[in-house]
Amino acid sequence: MKYAVSMLMALCLLLVSYSGSYSSDKKSSGTVAEPDEFPVPKNVPGLLFYIQRDPNTNTICYQLNLDQQGRLSEKNPVNMFWIRYPEGGGRKELNYLQRKFAYGINSKATGNASYELRSVAYSKMPLYLRRDSKNEYHVYASIDKKECILTRVFIRIDGGTFWSPNVLYIELKGTETATGKTIIQRIKPS
Repeated sequence: MKYAVSMLMALCLLLVSYSGSYSSDKKSSGTVAEPDEFPVPKNVPGLLFYIQRDPNTNTICYQLNLDQQGRLSEKNPVNMFWIRYPEGGGRKELNYLQRKFAYGINSKATGNASYELRSVAYSKMPLYLRRDSKNEYHVYASIDKKECILTRVFIRIDGGTFWSPNVLYIELKGTETATGKTIIQRIKPS
């Protein structure tokens, strides 16, 4: 459990390190939107998973990195970018610092067109990019001690500062490979 909390705190720092606006687009009534009320990225070819967090709906998308012929890049199999929902839903590339120190992914080929993925901000949590029985790529993670296809990471923040946010919980969401059920795990930092 201590490992999970450490991992999640590092992920929190990763997620709130975005160097853009720190303005809120929470509901005007003062209530906080639930994770499932945030926009879901649509029309993103090869979308693997995405990250969302307070205080706004800006979303980091992770997608397959394919060349012009539709082949997966062996050197860099995952591409990441922002969807800036508060600014009309436009796409924006991550800057150098975001790629190298916050939201980037390091990959290592493990054979058979599979990869181990590690966050540049927190390398202790392995994710695995591999094909399923239909030859489609997914990112696999352990969610609530079950092997799942990772779909979303959400960080609930309530105040604090840019560098030291008050993290209420981190939610991992995915589809269990054995049953097809949606698995959600909320982890509260201690």
